[in-house]
Amino acid sequence: MDRVAEGDVGGLAVEYPGAEGAGGLGELNRHDRTRPRRWFRRIVRWGVTAVLLAVLPFILLVRGGVFAYQQWGLGAWSSLAVSAAATALLLAFYAWAASRRLGAGKRLRKFATRIAALGAGAFVLYSLLVIAGGNVKSEEVRAEYLGLHPLLRMAVSVFVLADPDAVITDAARTPEFYARAGLPANESSLHFRQDDGFVHALDLRTLNRPAWRNFAAELAFRAMGFHTLRHVGTADHLHVSLRSPG
Repeated sequence: MDRVAEGDVGGLAVEYPGAEGAGGLGELNRHDRTRPRRWFRRIVRWGVTAVLLAVLPFILLVRGGVFAYQQWGLGAWSSLAVSAAATALLLAFYAWAASRRLGAGKRLRKFATRIAALGAGAFVLYSLLVIAGGNVKSEEVRAEYLGLHPLLRMAVSVFVLADPDAVITDAARTPEFYARAGLPANESSLHFRQDDGFVHALDLRTLNRPAWRNFAAELAFRAMGFHTLRHVGTADHLHVSLRSPG
């Protein structure tokens, strides 16, 4: 005799074929529908976390240095040393945490943390000394790179990682430069060497670049603690500067 679902037929409790477990099948279907959503949320969460972890060292390196320079009144090299040390410690912690999660032994974890800290130091040294030829307008501007404030050099190196086509059009200037360009010399210009011996401003190319990339460049340098101004002097460009403490 067929099994039947609950009902009332002639005073008898009746069950219909296949009704048993219908509720369980419904819940299973709902579970199957929600599973992709959970996976999507999990992937988004992992992605956001990965991006934040990747960006944090660069924020600490540059923004931390700018904060120490502007708010604590430290010198150029002292500010960079503080932020570089903090970044090296952060990367060392990353390496330690990752190696521990992977089950690495104590010696391997120690080796990984040292490599991470040395990697941070190597990046800082490279950024201070080297700028690719494709990221400067001319050899003259390239020669002026070492005259830029160390924090500006760090910021440019970090920005170039995200925008390899960025080009510095001007860095250090002299009164003769303004005379040749037919412009009045601005004695307060941060393109001149300041009291600490460094140039505190540079110009980035904006011509022949999409508007969204120029806007992204402004946001990036502001996020790193610098002041930006889009204006036309000798040509349309993005002016990026670092104000002195006080």
